[in-house]
Amino acid sequence: MASLAQLKLAMILPNLLLGIIFAVFLAAIMFILQLGLIWAFILAGIFILIQYLVGPAVVRASTRLHYLKSDENPWLESTAKELSQKSGIPAPRLAIVPNSTPNAFVFGRTSKDATLAVHEGLLQQLNQDEVKGVIGHELGHIKHKDFLIMTALSSLPLLAYLIFRTSFEAARISGRASRKKEGGGLAAALFVISSLSYIVYIVALLCVMRLSRLREHYADAYSAYVTGSPRTLESALTKITYGLSLAPNPEKDGARTLYIGDPALAKAEIQSIVSKKEEYDLDRDGVLDEKELELAMEKEAKSRWLTVNRWFQTHPATFQRILLLREIENEMTTGKYSSDRVYSRI
Repeated sequence: MASLAQLKLAMILPNLLLGIIFAVFLAAIMFILQLGLIWAFILAGIFILIQYLVGPAVVRASTRLHYLKSDENPWLESTAKELSQKSGIPAPRLAIVPNSTPNAFVFGRTSKDATLAVHEGLLQQLNQDEVKGVIGHELGHIKHKDFLIMTALSSLPLLAYLIFRTSFEAARISGRASRKKEGGGLAAALFVISSLSYIVYIVALLCVMRLSRLREHYADAYSAYVTGSPRTLESALTKITYGLSLAPNPEKDGARTLYIGDPALAKAEIQSIVSKKEEYDLDRDGVLDEKELELAMEKEAKSRWLTVNRWFQTHPATFQRILLLREIENEMTTGKYSSDRVYSRI
């Protein structure tokens, strides 16, 4: 049985591990370069701070979102306000992204200045109950402070990767220079740093991706609780995954890891189902309707979806998310579901 306390524990332990790994990593680099360790921590802290400060501006610029004015979309405003009050959090600012794909995300520096952005495609392709389920999911991210934590954590593998690229290029240049002159000590040291940096990058990335997938499950469960209808989010996730799979190219903007649905993962999921279309086309009309697609996803969740490639995914498979929501829905029908069991199925 999971709880918010377990979510916090799940964050503390990997964070502690990442902290230790980076402390040893930076100490090793400073030892190899014979530089003061304190400067490594200062520069790392500045890098993370810059990521935290400029992150929201990057998201706004890359998505070209438009903040809603008062009464511009009364239903969206009232729904977000209603669910925010039920959640006990400040109502986020609302924005519309001029994008035809069905998606949504939240971002900001604090819970008080958070922005909830929805794509035009989400409002066009989903009904109001389904959009409400998506809003509940995004408010779950705000309540759990996911966008703040993940922004900070994502800085660590990025920093390791930047050190890897810089030291690798420097080692390559130094290596060429050393062949013309005596000595290759600097090139060797830089090569060791680049190798170490890449290993740390992979380990840190795996930790961050796992935490990201876990927090998506918690947000899904929270949506089921705050809306009282897991079924609407199940339906929304089905439509979102299908809609994203039809996009010509996955989004490459700064909000991709914040989305409720990952475009690249959606394409892979739908391709998997389409490859077995005859099995899932129950009415044999040559088209997978919403119900058939949802059943296919549920079946896929029970059968497989565990490969090394998915260790690097920011989101759980839609198959798995629907299965979790279905379990919550079944518990609700028994009358045993209560506020202290919001995360019991995770």
